[in-house]
Amino acid sequence: MTGSGEDWLSDGLDVVGAESGLWVRGVDYIAGWRGAREAADRLNRALLGAGFELSDVRAVASTNEDGRGVVRLAGWPDAVDRLANLLEAHADGRGGAA
Repeated sequence: MTGSGEDWLSDGLDVVGAESGLWVRGVDYIAGWRGAREAADRLNRALLGAGFELSDVRAVASTNEDGRGVVRLAGWPDAVDRLANLLEAHADGRGGAA
């Protein structure tokens, strides 16, 4: 799911706090990011399957300061609202969360 060309939706290695100099020697940020990347790719495929454009809303892989993988949802408010409506309808139809 790489190569979207969207500047505001980073799909590269995004270590939270990296701009603050929080890189810690010996922490394997790449391993955490790889796991997050797999999960983000899976969610992005599901978003595409549900009719969303990845330029409107997408999952983005990242890591925290200890190298643990993190997946963030980034998107325009109207697309995120549409996703929330879809999830709420799914939860209501099944008697709760899946």
